[in-house]
Amino acid sequence: MVAYPPLRHGGDMLQIDKLTKRFGDKIAVVTANVSIDKPTMIGIIGRSGAGKSTLLRMVNRLSDATSGTITFEGEDVTALRGAARRNWQSRCAMIFQQFNLVPRMDVVSNVLHGTLNRRSTFATMFNLYPQSDIHKAIEILDRLGIAEQASKRAEALSGGQQQRVAIARALMQDPKIILADEPIASLDPMNAQVVMQSLRTIHEEDGRMVIANLHTLDTARRYCDRVIGMRDGRIVFDGTPAQLTTGVARDIYGAGADFSEAATSTEIETLDRPEVREAEAYV
Repeated sequence: MVAYPPLRHGGDMLQIDKLTKRFGDKIAVVTANVSIDKPTMIGIIGRSGAGKSTLLRMVNRLSDATSGTITFEGEDVTALRGAARRNWQSRCAMIFQQFNLVPRMDVVSNVLHGTLNRRSTFATMFNLYPQSDIHKAIEILDRLGIAEQASKRAEALSGGQQQRVAIARALMQDPKIILADEPIASLDPMNAQVVMQSLRTIHEEDGRMVIANLHTLDTARRYCDRVIGMRDGRIVFDGTPAQLTTGVARDIYGAGADFSEAATSTEIETLDRPEVREAEAYV
C-alpha cells in the first residue's frame, strides 16, 4: 500500500490531529490528520469498513475519540460537553444515508426539527414554531425544488426527495459545516446527481464546508474540491480530484489490476456495462 502525503493547506479552520477511535481490540480510525483552511467540498472514499463513517461521527461528536483532537476556528471540539456539545452539533449538521426523518410527520415539520437544539422543552413538546421559522423552512424547501411537498408526509416522498428534506433540515440549523454520511448510497443515479448538485450548490452559494462520505469515484471527482481516501482506518490519500487516478484508487480500495472504476459509477450510461457487474465486489 502506498501512502500519499496530505495536501498542505496552510490553515486550521478545521484541524483533525492524530484522531484515533478504538472499539475494544479493533482500531476503526488510526491517527487521522486533516487540515482544512477554508470552506471546501471534500469527498471521503474507501471500502466499507475503512473508517469513513466513524471519522465523521467523531467530528460531529456523535462518537467520542479515543485519542487525538478536533479543533474548529481554534475551539477544541473534542473537549465539549453538555450544552456546548449540542451547540457544536447545531453548527456541524449531519446528514445520514437513511435520511432519519419522522415518516408520518409532514415535510415542513421534519425540516423544522432542525431548530430543536435552540428551542425550549415546552415549545418542542407542543410543536410550537415561530412564523419566521416556518417561512424559512418553506424557503429552503423551495430552494431545493421540493416546496410543493411541504404538506405531505415524509413517507410519501421518493428517496431522493426525502434526502433533500434531510438537507433542508440541516440547513435550518444554519451550520458552518455539513457532514453527509453516504448521502446517495441508497439512491438511483438520477436522484444521486440531484442530491450531490444540491450539496455542491449549498457549498458554493452559502460558503459552507461540506464533507461527504462517498462510494463512487466519479462523484468525488465531479463534485468535490478535495478527496481523502481511507483504507483500514488510515488516511492513505489526500489530494485533488485530478490526482485521484485509477492507480491511486486501486491502492485505496486494496484492489488488483482488474479493478474497474465502472463498478463505482453513478453515471447512468455506465450501469449496463459488463465490467460494472464483474467489479462490484470491490466496492
